[in-house]
Amino acid sequence: MQTDYAELVRRTIRSVPDWPRPGVVFRDITPVLQDPRTFRVLIDLFVYRYMRQRLDLVAGVDARGFIIGSVLAYELNLGFVPVRKQGKLPYRTVAESYSMEYANASVEMHADAVRPGQRVLLVDDLIATGGTMIAAVKLLQRLGANVVEAATIIDLPELGGAAAVAQTGTPLYSVCQFGSETP
Repeated sequence: MQTDYAELVRRTIRSVPDWPRPGVVFRDITPVLQDPRTFRVLIDLFVYRYMRQRLDLVAGVDARGFIIGSVLAYELNLGFVPVRKQGKLPYRTVAESYSMEYANASVEMHADAVRPGQRVLLVDDLIATGGTMIAAVKLLQRLGANVVEAATIIDLPELGGAAAVAQTGTPLYSVCQFGSETP
């Protein structure tokens, strides 16, 4: 049954060819967010997975991870922590840099966002090469958090991000996958 719900979410995701550059197929979750039934199904898939786990916080990666992560935190009665792009947080921060296909970037958190030993679920919309997710895991761990699991809506396994996250010892859950042959 859960597979049927995951397939509903997968079918609702829009594929946009040649964006942001030629040869890339962008997986757009906005149709999932726009449809109340599919959005609820998506959140419920995550809630049912995590409702019996002992968690303290949900951390969401800038920017679509904020949408899913904050709603999930609310539903699980947990606090929410943003993992932002560099230069967006107003208080004292800690940062972690990473490499992307064609650039370098950094993510930041407030230095007091988590306490040592807190059990954190890390959420983003998609995992591709894994750079952003791994940087967020390292950042949370540097602050003393125990990242219980990383979770995404979409996995693009051909880009190797899931395997890279697995090498950090952090479990990864994705609702659905897309391959290069998938329209």
